[in-house]
This record gives sequence, structure tokens and C-alpha cells, in this order.
Amino acid sequence: MDTTTTAQNQPPVAATEDKTVAIVSYLTLIGFIVALIIHNGKKTKLGAYHLRQLLGFFLTAVALGFCMGIVAFIPILNILGLIAYWIAMICMFVLWIMGLIAAINGEMKPMPLVGAMYQKWFGTTFD
Repeated sequence: MDTTTTAQNQPPVAATEDKTVAIVSYLTLIGFIVALIIHNGKKTKLGAYHLRQLLGFFLTAVALGFCMGIVAFIPILNILGLIAYWIAMICMFVLWIMGLIAAINGEMKPMPLVGAMYQKWFGTTFD
């Protein structure tokens, strides 16, 4: 197999300054705010894409936390709610890792299951 033709078919990785916003946005809520400030100075498609992914991710995490808080007050669902909470948090962590890896690679690849919805819902946000 000729490796030169394989490398030519792949899209180019974004420049380092383009990836900065994408990567920093995944580093906690403070990183997201810093990425917003950097992005306002120099807007890039990659940065806007990952900011939208993280906005949806944060809102999903808040909604899950709210739902789990309500379930915690229902005695019969308390144990099941705790198990569901930990499964949801593990899933959220996996989604976060996959999004971070895409940002590091300079890819506009959505998080599985929810990323495409985030792009649809927040389509023009951060442009």
C-alpha cells in the first residue's frame, strides 16, 4: 500500500492557533470561558464548532444533574437513581474524552449520539 496517496486523501489538520480554542474549551467551565474570549478575538470554524459541542455538553450535564436531584427525593427510585447517575456520568466522561480527542486532532467530529443535535440546535452560535 502506498502511504503517500493515503496521506493525500485525508483533510489537513487545522493550524495550531485554530486548535487552541477547540482544545481549551474542553478544560472545565473556566476553560470554556477563556476559549470564548480567545474566539471573540479570532473566530475560526473549528473553534466555533467545538464551542457549540461544549455548550450542549454543559447543558446536558446540568439537565442530568437536575433530573438526578429530583429522583434522589423519591425513596423507591433512590438506589436506581444512584446507579443511573453513575452510568450517566461515565457516559458523559467518555463523550468528553472523544470530543477532546477530536479537538486535539483538529477535526470537526461530533460527539456520538448527541453532537449532531448540538450542532443543529446551536447552529449559528459563536460564528
